[in-house]
Amino acid sequence: MEQTAGHLADAGLGAQLDEGAPVALVGVAAPLGGELRPGHLIVANELRGTNGGGRRFLPMAALVAAELRRSGLGVHVGPLVSFAGSLAAAERASLASGGAVALDTASMSLMDGFERNPLAVVHSIVESTNGPSESAAPVPASLLGVRGPLERWARACGEHSVVLAAPRSFCAGVERAIETVKRALERYGAPVYVRRQIVHNLHVVRDLETRGAIFVEELDEVPPDSTVVFAAHGVSPAVRSQAAERNDLKVIDATCPLVTKVHTEARRYASQGHHLVLIGHDGHEEVEGTLGEAPDRFHLVERPEDVGRLDLGSEGAVAYLTQTTLATDETAEIVAALRERFPHITAPPADDICYATQNRQDAVRSIAHRCDFMLVVGSANSSNTARLVEVARREGCQAELVEDASQLQLGWLDGVATIGLTAGASAPDALVQELLETLRLLGPVSLSEETTAEETVRFGLPAQVR
Repeated sequence: MEQTAGHLADAGLGAQLDEGAPVALVGVAAPLGGELRPGHLIVANELRGTNGGGRRFLPMAALVAAELRRSGLGVHVGPLVSFAGSLAAAERASLASGGAVALDTASMSLMDGFERNPLAVVHSIVESTNGPSESAAPVPASLLGVRGPLERWARACGEHSVVLAAPRSFCAGVERAIETVKRALERYGAPVYVRRQIVHNLHVVRDLETRGAIFVEELDEVPPDSTVVFAAHGVSPAVRSQAAERNDLKVIDATCPLVTKVHTEARRYASQGHHLVLIGHDGHEEVEGTLGEAPDRFHLVERPEDVGRLDLGSEGAVAYLTQTTLATDETAEIVAALRERFPHITAPPADDICYATQNRQDAVRSIAHRCDFMLVVGSANSSNTARLVEVARREGCQAELVEDASQLQLGWLDGVATIGLTAGASAPDALVQELLETLRLLGPVSLSEETTAEETVRFGLPAQVR
């Protein structure tokens, strides 16, 4: 609902609303800071009275502001001061020095009238010496676009059931890779160079950068006499040779042992004269590294229809390998197509899809049928994370990928009662907890966790950092 604060207070509407019913106050305010200009929108994260006359924090301000920005609106977030009458320049300066960004006439009346209700306050800045007038007209143009985002916020508010999938977040290979970089920094000092992202997660990369890691695309960007770490996804023999030629580099290999296993299988089959088929996604770093083990013998397939286009000739045995972070059901379709075309094709001695990828997909399948919506935390370039979204959708559950809580779109939650929550193997669980706390801002959360597997796998660190 949207009215002026004065109208709401006069009507005594707070007493008539159900507890928890969302209230949006949309109005005008006068700027306190120099960066605000007429027409700018502010979302209040705090309401303050003058002369210490009370304070109310508005924890949903960041959610509301993000939703407005997704609609193309420019938004500032900060404290809003309510007052009656005129304020001298010195008083205004004092309020600004205390962090307040704008003034209005009546928002503080909501503290008493709507203390039980989720509250959003969105104002347009108007030019004024002392403060805005409630009766100012016409409505500022910048307010004309706020209705839709505020309605989405209001429909997202309320009680939700959240089901946490387990296992989720870091796997043993990711933990090993991150710990390798941290220990390299401790032992050899900053900077430590890392070829490509150590794991596919932006938050992990940024954290390591603050510690002194420098991420590069190729080895020629690494200065002489430096320490360089190979990322968890592995590298091709050509990259290893390039590093070996640079005898001034201290090289630490953080390749996941399960990826190393696939590389070993590729070399073995190639030495036996097999034609090799790799099931994977073109351009992924793990795929590039694996293909590099036998570039003259490998053929890449991404989907079942690619199998019909394979030209392997009539001589020689055929074997297939897979990228470790694929969806198991998707891969099964491709393997079936390969077996139909090449009945005697050789499979890897053990499933190439890693245990953590399998476990996280199984966990999603186990809860998807009772969730209205699934949130998957992770980076867009993380293959195993993207597969979790696909698995949920194939189970009939709407699902979306978010880097972190800031990407939660409130429109997704319209009509949603039960939310599934998981994270890819390269995403820190702290991001899941942050998203959970964001959902709690919208209303009460009934939390449960479903565990489908216990993970005890641990990988030893590279010798240089033990």
